[in-house]
Amino acid sequence: MRSFPLLAGLRLLLVALHLIYGAVLVALLFRLGGVPWRQRLKRIWSRQLLVLLGIQVESDESDVFRIDSGLLVGNHISFIDIFVINALLPSGFVAKSEVAQWPLIGWLCRHNNTVFIERGSRKAAHRTHLHMLAALDASQRLAIFPEGTSSAGDTLLPFHAALFQSAIDAAVPVHVIALSYHDASGARSTAPAYIDDITLLGCLMTVLKAGGLTARVTLAASFAPPLPDRRHLAHRAHQAVAAALQRNGGIAAAQPLRNEAAIRT
Repeated sequence: MRSFPLLAGLRLLLVALHLIYGAVLVALLFRLGGVPWRQRLKRIWSRQLLVLLGIQVESDESDVFRIDSGLLVGNHISFIDIFVINALLPSGFVAKSEVAQWPLIGWLCRHNNTVFIERGSRKAAHRTHLHMLAALDASQRLAIFPEGTSSAGDTLLPFHAALFQSAIDAAVPVHVIALSYHDASGARSTAPAYIDDITLLGCLMTVLKAGGLTARVTLAASFAPPLPDRRHLAHRAHQAVAAALQRNGGIAAAQPLRNEAAIRT
């Protein structure tokens, strides 16, 4: 029985070394090529990380790989969601500012087109909006998790509508994806859930001990410009994710959209 935690510990060491390897790639190789080159490196590195974590990605690649640019919208279960998406569609992400301070992962995010949401004022929200606009105007894929926090995957939280405004102003398509994690039997797994008081290290260990996980990524809907107002757009995206999750193993509940005054996390 003792060998299993030991094996998980060794795999955790390999994950840490892979994160360091990622930092070296970013520092030395990213600047040598353009966007396609950086996206290729990001995709390969993310797939390698998921192999180390024991996570297989399952998707309808014929649908997903048609997404060239625009705003990606998905439900949020874990920080691992970022690597799952990057394994298919290397993207910039909108993340809470605290992520920038995470050991090593924060450094990687800061050097990978991450837009950090600043809290506390309308001016900060406006800066976030401008940064998102700049990324979308540059024809980059930019991903958001409009629930604003992660869940265990058994419920779909309300979507914050303000985060959709940049796609409307930039007149880019919005692609809605549904993410879920499943164990070897196909049942929904909560192992990757980054919720409550669990630490980053604790979450990684839970995933490593679980073993044989599958991350399912489904293109739930795509909306082309001209887009509706942000509240209706968020509502339609929320409905699409809820429907896809029901098909992919079920969720206990999908909470309705709530009013939104400013960008929040």
